[in-house]
Amino acid sequence: MKYEWKKQDKSLYGAKTAPNLINIPPQNYIMIDGKGNPNDSDFSNRVSALYSLAYAIKMRYKKSEDKGKSENDIDDFSVYPLEGVWSLTEGTQLVKENLEYTIMIRQPDFISKEMFVAALEQVKAKKPSPLFDEIYFDAMQNGMCIEVLHIGSFDTEPYSFEKMKQYAEANNLQYDKKQHREIYLNNTNRVEQSKLKTILRYSII
Repeated sequence: MKYEWKKQDKSLYGAKTAPNLINIPPQNYIMIDGKGNPNDSDFSNRVSALYSLAYAIKMRYKKSEDKGKSENDIDDFSVYPLEGVWSLTEGTQLVKENLEYTIMIRQPDFISKEMFVAALEQVKAKKPSPLFDEIYFDAMQNGMCIEVLHIGSFDTEPYSFEKMKQYAEANNLQYDKKQHREIYLNNTNRVEQSKLKTILRYSII
């Protein structure tokens, strides 16, 4: 059986264009930190390194003796979408050059840290890059969040952030204004800007 996040985890990735509340449980990720404009090459290089490792973990699992031993006899899985946690380092105004971020790809519960380490050593040997040394395996829990599905280019996200702000005010909710989370549901290289789908989340504080 193949584990497909679009089906098995539908409740966590089914945001609507109207803001709503969602409780996010602890989840395991492979992560890499960075700073600066996401349009710069350093960001895209970090994304590439992360995906190289994510697919190495997937292929290693498919070939391992561990496959099929997890719940429901899972012998393969779909790679989860890229996510990013974005933080403002100064004030509340967006200056892309001053952004700090953690980009990450979720891992199924049956992928262990030991599997991550083995796959990491494999990709480092196959195509060395100093960025692989910056990738780590960790859990993250957002808890209760406001979320909304943004459709369109990243430059038009302020429209959706405003909807989230209005939802929070209407429901007397306090949220972290200096940090937010994005989940990229499709490939920016294959989908035109107007059709991009991104889940936006603010953590309730």
